Order: sequence, then structure tokens, then C-alpha cells
Amino acid sequence: MTTHSSEPLAVGLVGAGRMGSFHAETLARRLPDARLAAVADPVPGVARRLADRLDCPIALTDIDELLADPGIGAVVVSTPARTHADLVVAAARAGKAVYCEKPMATTLPDADRAIDAARTAGVPLQVGFNRRYDAGFRAAHDGIAAGDIGTPQLLRSLTRDPGLADPAPIPPWTIFLETLIHDFDTLRYLNPGAAPVEVSAMADALVRPDFKDRGLLDTAVVTIRFDNGAIAVAEASFQAVYGYDVRGEVFGSGGMFTMGDVRRTHLTRYGPPGVTADCATYDQDLFRDAYVAELADFVDSVRTGRTPAVTGEDARAALAVALAAIRSVGTGAPARVDGAE
Repeated sequence: MTTHSSEPLAVGLVGAGRMGSFHAETLARRLPDARLAAVADPVPGVARRLADRLDCPIALTDIDELLADPGIGAVVVSTPARTHADLVVAAARAGKAVYCEKPMATTLPDADRAIDAARTAGVPLQVGFNRRYDAGFRAAHDGIAAGDIGTPQLLRSLTRDPGLADPAPIPPWTIFLETLIHDFDTLRYLNPGAAPVEVSAMADALVRPDFKDRGLLDTAVVTIRFDNGAIAVAEASFQAVYGYDVRGEVFGSGGMFTMGDVRRTHLTRYGPPGVTADCATYDQDLFRDAYVAELADFVDSVRTGRTPAVTGEDARAALAVALAAIRSVGTGAPARVDGAE
């Protein structure tokens, strides 16, 4: 799919929640090569409020109506994870290029359906792994690929969210499928050319033990073995009281890269209370530029016809690690990653 028009790419947003609203603002105000053409959300009034705020002409509760609009060339899917695969399939069959928030699917058969639908329709499919667009993580990847620190041997990636509210609407295994899925993709990205083969995982409800009977695990550590011999650790917590914390580290035979920071800026205050820093408490503060860059990349891939930098196959590979981690927690033993030799 290639669009040669000099006009901005008309993009429809599906899902007007927290992340969808940020993407809508990016399409409406931050990308000159794109325009927000329509917003759809099944909750009455939600799409209209967002569309009005951004001067978008079309607000819908019927997602199928947005997909049927011939004037829309691409869609951004930012709905609950369980709906992603079906929406990717529907959008691809409607001939729309698709940007889908992570995870693209929660089962491997659904991931395969989404990938096959986009391939059959000949439309780009990109998935929202934002760390690949962060300047520090991207520079580390490029340096590792160039051999700057030799062969990767030990890797680490972590995600710590600032707080845990009542998790009633949070489905089981969220910590693997929606949080650590970022770290699994990041570890693949930082170990280019290697594939994860085996996973050992531990997880528990340490922040809110009273929520464990609902199936919510809020703390997890996952060890991953790659086929090039590298060993990686991914960890997550749903309660970092100091702020939103995302970091990575790659130790190689010839050196080490570290990346990520909890600070909103590099400003450090020195005063009577001591030395303090301004920590980010929101992912859209820490990864604002990366979120914009990933949508800019998506729009460019649609307009030029090139393959997106983050594909459906990348999403499937990260999901395979997440599902192996879930199996490992369930059995208390290491689990092979689906597709590993």
C-alpha cells in the first residue's frame, strides 16, 4: 500500500481512552503529513468530546462505520487488548493500514490471524512498542548492532509503574501481556539477530496481596535465555512510589550500555531538604517524543510503501515470550518459547 498524494494521510482513531487521546492529539497537531479524520469509540459521548476538542469532523460510536469510510486510509487501534486482533483483521480487510497498540493479540492464533489479514490485504501493520523510538534505546540498539560493545552477554529491562488503583477491570496476566510485553520486545531489540528460546518466571501479588484471588499479579521477574547464549532479565512492579521507571542495560564482551531514566528532566535540585530530582509519574511524560516518533514512522511507511520498523511479527515474538512466562509461573518450571528450536 502506497499513497503518493501530497495531501496529509487521513487517519481514523479507534478507541478514545488515555492512550488513544494522546495519539489523536499527535495526528491532529503534531504530524504535518497526517490528519485526524475520524474518532470512533463505542462508549456514548467519548468520541464526540475528543473530536470536538481537536476539531475533528467525525465522531462515531460504530467502529464499523469508520472502517467503511473510503476517505480514511489508515487507522490507529487503541482499545482494550482483548479487542486488538479482531480490529486489526477488520481494518486490514477494509483496506486500511493499521497501527495497533500493544499487545497486538493475546493468543498466538489471534496474532497469526492479524498478520495474515494485513499480508493478504497488502497493508502496513505496525505495533506500538515505543521504546524502539526512544533516542537512548535506539542509540543502544544501533551501537550493539555495530559491535560497539562486542557480543551481548547479560541484558536487563524493567518497567515499574507509579501506583496500583483498584484493579477490578484489569484482566489476569496483565503484568505479562500488557506491561512486560514492552520489556520482552526491548530485549529482542537490544540483542539483534538473536531469538529467545527459554523462559523462567516468578510472579506474585506483593503490592496488594488481597487482589491475588482476582488473578492480579503485580510483581514479576522473568529470566530469558537467547539462542546466542545471552541471558536476560525482565522485571516489573505496579508500585514505584518515586515515579514511572523504565530502564535497560546490555553488558557485552567489549563494554556496556545503560539507558532510561526516572527523571522528567536532567535538572537536579540542591537545597535544605537535600538533593532531589523531578521524577516522571506518567508514561506520556517519559516517552512523549517516542510516542510521536512511532506514529510519524507509521505515517511515513503508509505514504512510502516501506515495511514499518515494528511489525506484526515483532509483536508475535514478544507475545510468545509473554505466554511462555505465564506457563512458567503456572508450572514453576522453565518453559520453551513457542517456535524456538
